[in-house]
Amino acid sequence: MARTEANPTDPTWRKSSYSDGGAGNCVEVADGLNDTIPVRDSKRPDGDILHFPHAAWASFLTHQTAA
Repeated sequence: MARTEANPTDPTWRKSSYSDGGAGNCVEVADGLNDTIPVRDSKRPDGDILHFPHAAWASFLTHQTAA
């Protein structure tokens, strides 16, 4: 996972369907990049961006915690 500074002109961001939408706790992701999934905090669109490899992101999305 690499951290880079945000570039507001690239890529196109969307709110993650996994964000709860309440109290401004939203994660934004961008699709369409070849080697990473960029993720950022919607409250800080000009802040840092985390880049996850596709396999790591897929694992994150499918992970379920014990209830």
